[in-house]
Amino acid sequence: MNSPVAPEPLTVLVLSHRPEVREAIVNAIGRRPAPDLGRVTFLEAGGIAEVLAAADAGSVDLAVLDGEAQPTGGMGVSRQLKNEITNCPPIIVTVRRRDDRWLATWSQADAVLVHPLDPITAAETVADVLRRSIAGELPVAHRG
Repeated sequence: MNSPVAPEPLTVLVLSHRPEVREAIVNAIGRRPAPDLGRVTFLEAGGIAEVLAAADAGSVDLAVLDGEAQPTGGMGVSRQLKNEITNCPPIIVTVRRRDDRWLATWSQADAVLVHPLDPITAAETVADVLRRSIAGELPVAHRG
């Protein structure tokens, strides 16, 4: 199987108002979620302003948003980004309860992860979303 290989390091933005949640997400994904993608660098954000600035600048290849982030949850941020940013990066939302996975549909997220994060599942999910994005298989958001 020929997988798209990222030509340069990929940037993964991680949003949570809690540093320990950001750390858990970074550790679960790891610096190299898949050999064909190479290494990723993480950009940590504690608030929505940082996320909006990075997404607007086009400097993010993937955003992983904590659904429990405060004051604005990751699901609301996901929906806002998908509706307002042209060429919005793919988004993964993390949730605390498996029953909240349906909210990812409303948030327009490309994937969802459930806490506690399993490193194998997290890395596979991130790799899958990044591969689909590189291959142009994910829908492109438009300003609305």
